[in-house]
Amino acid sequence: MASLWQEDRRHELITRLERLTPESPARWGKFNATGMLAHVNDGLRMPLGELTPPARKVPIRFFPLKQLIIYVLPFPKGVPTAPMLLARCDMAVFRDEVQAFSQILERLAARAGATSWPPHPAFGAMSTRAWGVLGYRHVDHHFTQFGV
Repeated sequence: MASLWQEDRRHELITRLERLTPESPARWGKFNATGMLAHVNDGLRMPLGELTPPARKVPIRFFPLKQLIIYVLPFPKGVPTAPMLLARCDMAVFRDEVQAFSQILERLAARAGATSWPPHPAFGAMSTRAWGVLGYRHVDHHFTQFGV
């Protein structure tokens, strides 16, 4: 299963990112390319403990829904996200977000062996494996949204 902990998958994401431009159109949803990338970056800041959205008491925190969503089911299109993960959509910061993406992936890779992770706001406690798979699938979902 693809994961952020796999070097080849991180390289694949960087290669796909190189095809994204500020003008890349979304195939679905309301994001522009910069907003999507800021959203993805913020999502990757959560396992680093750099961003902590408030916890949500939702049924997906529990087995088996949590495992199905993280590991099996396709990500649905157009699902609402936390408002704090929608903040930056200004095209002027596109290059900053591109640079930040690579740096965040490096910081995550350096923590791949960690045994303690912050909780996810919707899924609660997460293992190293779960953070790696969810992180990859989330980025893949949004890169696909923009055709990269």
